[in-house]
Amino acid sequence: MLLFTLYFFIVVVAIQLIYYLLVFAKFAFAKAQKSTPKKISVSVIVCAKNEAENAIRFVPLLAEQDYHDYEIILIDDASSDHTLEIFEEFEKQYSNIRLVKVKNNEAFWGNKKYALTLGIKAAKKDYLLFIDADCYPFSKDWITSMSSQFTMQKTIVLGYGAYEKVANSFLNKIIRFETMLTAIQYFSWAKIGQPYMGIGRNLAYKKEEFFNVNGFISHIQIRSGDDDLFINQVATKKNTTICFSPESFTYSEPKTTFKGWFTQKRRHVSTAQHYKTFDKIQLALFYLTQLLFITLATVLLAFQFQWIIVLSLIGFRYLCTWIVLGFSAGKLKEKDVMYWFPIIEIVLIFTQLNIFISNIFSKPVHWK
Repeated sequence: MLLFTLYFFIVVVAIQLIYYLLVFAKFAFAKAQKSTPKKISVSVIVCAKNEAENAIRFVPLLAEQDYHDYEIILIDDASSDHTLEIFEEFEKQYSNIRLVKVKNNEAFWGNKKYALTLGIKAAKKDYLLFIDADCYPFSKDWITSMSSQFTMQKTIVLGYGAYEKVANSFLNKIIRFETMLTAIQYFSWAKIGQPYMGIGRNLAYKKEEFFNVNGFISHIQIRSGDDDLFINQVATKKNTTICFSPESFTYSEPKTTFKGWFTQKRRHVSTAQHYKTFDKIQLALFYLTQLLFITLATVLLAFQFQWIIVLSLIGFRYLCTWIVLGFSAGKLKEKDVMYWFPIIEIVLIFTQLNIFISNIFSKPVHWK
C-alpha cells in the first residue's frame, strides 16, 4: 500500500512540475514588455454601487491620466448612498466624464452585467478599459500602458489588479499571494494560447468583441462573471494578450478580516464552474495535485517510507516552484510574500477546500 502511495506521489509531483516548469514558467521568464503608445481612443468604464467614499478618492486619479484621447464612463447602479450625487459633481467638473444612471429593473435587479451593458453602449470610443470603483491606477500612465498592447489582432488585454500592502498582516500576505498566483495562472495560459479569464479590476478589450457575442447574454442569469466568464467565452490565442508592466497595475484595498476575504473568494470560486470544460479541468487538476502533494507527503513521512526519496521529491518540487514563483513575484512587485510561501500555500490549499465545501451547501452572495 505504501509503495503504491509513493508511486502516486511521484505522479502528483510530476504533474505539479509540468504546471510550474512548462506553463507558469512562460510568464515567469517572459521578457520585460515594451510600451509603445498607441494613438487610439479609449473609454474607461467604472461601474459603482454604493461606492461614495471610494468615488471621492479614486475618480480624480482616473481624470488625471496622462493620455491624449479618453473618456470616463461612470455608471451608478441604483446606489442607495451618495454615489450618484458625487458622480454628478465630477461630471460637471471634468469635461471627459459622462454619467450613466441605472435604475432598478425588475428583470435585472442587482445584476452588474445589466449596468455594465448600459455603460458600454454609452461609450463613444472603440476601445474599452475597465476598472472597479474601489480600485485606482498605480500611475498616470495606466491607460497608456494597457492600451499599448493592442494591435490589429490583439483586441483583448489582460491586466494585473493588485492589493495594497498592509504592514504586519499575515492575512494580507495570504490575499496578495493568492491574487498573484491567480494572475500567474491566467497570464501563463494566455501566453501559451489558452486564455481563460481576466479580472474586472484591470481589463481592456475592443468594443466589437462585446457586440460580436451579444455582450453578456449567454450568462446574464449568472450574477458574477462580467469579467472572467466574458473572457472565457471570447478570448482566443489570436485575439488575447497580457500587460504586466508596473505602470499598468491597479490597486485595491484588501479585506481586513478572514471572514470578509473568505466570502469574497466564495463568489469568485462559484463562477469558475461555468468555465469551458478544458479550463475547469486544468484548474481542478492543479488544485487537486496541490492538495495531494501535501497529503501524500505527510503520510509517507509519517511512516518514514523511502523518506530519502520522498524528501528529495519534496525539495525538488519546492525549489522549482520557488524559482518560478519568485521570478513571477518580481514582475508583479510581490516579492515579500515569497518569504512565507510554503506556509501560505498550505493555508490556501485548505482554505480553498473549505470554500468548495461551503459552496456546495449554500450559495455565495453576489453584487447587491
